[in-house]
Amino acid sequence: MIRVVVADDHQILREGLKQLLEASGDIEVVGEAGDGHGVLQQVREADFDVLLLDMSMPGKSGVELIKQVKAERPRLRILVLSMHEEHQYAVRAIRAGASGYLTKESAASQLVAAIRKVARGGAFISAEVAEHLALDAMPHSDGPPHETLSDREYEVFRMLVAGTSVSEIAERLHLSAKTVSTHKARLMEKLQVANNAELFHYALRHRLSDDPGPIG
Repeated sequence: MIRVVVADDHQILREGLKQLLEASGDIEVVGEAGDGHGVLQQVREADFDVLLLDMSMPGKSGVELIKQVKAERPRLRILVLSMHEEHQYAVRAIRAGASGYLTKESAASQLVAAIRKVARGGAFISAEVAEHLALDAMPHSDGPPHETLSDREYEVFRMLVAGTSVSEIAERLHLSAKTVSTHKARLMEKLQVANNAELFHYALRHRLSDDPGPIG
C-alpha cells in the first residue's frame, strides 16, 4: 500500500483527491495539509511514502517548501500537482527535489500512475521538461533571461504578470513590501525590461503566464 499525504489549500479538492486515490486500491491517504506549516508538520510526524503537493498555498510554498521538505526528509518522494502548465515551474520544482510534476487538468488515471511511479523511485515529467533539464546540464548552454532568475524572483515575476500588486505579493509570501520591491527591481534588470508593460509583454512573448492580467 502506498501511503500519501495530500497538501492543497482547498478542502473540497483534497476530499476529491482522497476519494480518487483510495478508489485505486493500492493507495491510502494517511494525512492532509492546507498550508506550508501543515505540510512540515506531516513531514515531521507522519509515516508516508509520497507527498502530493500543490505549488501555491498560504505561507511557505512552492520551490521553497520543496527544498525544506527534502532537507528534512531526503528520501521522501514529492509529486507536484499544480495549476501552472508551463515548463519553467516544473523544471524549478524538479531541481528543488520533486520527483514528478503534473497539472490539475491531468486525467485521474494519469495521477494514479504518477503516484505509483514516483513511489517506486521513478520520475514523472513531460518530455519538454526532461529536455530542458538535459539542456541545463550541458556546458555553455545559453537560455533566455528568465532562466537566470532565482526561484523567489521567478515566483514574484509570475505573481506580478498575473496582476498582483507588490503589497499583495508581500502578504502572500510573508515578506516585507521593501523586499518584494527589491526582488522586482532585480528581476526587471535581469529581464532587461524598463516598466510593468514591458514585463507583461515579456511574459506573453515567452508564454510564461497561464492568463496574464493587467499590471498596476
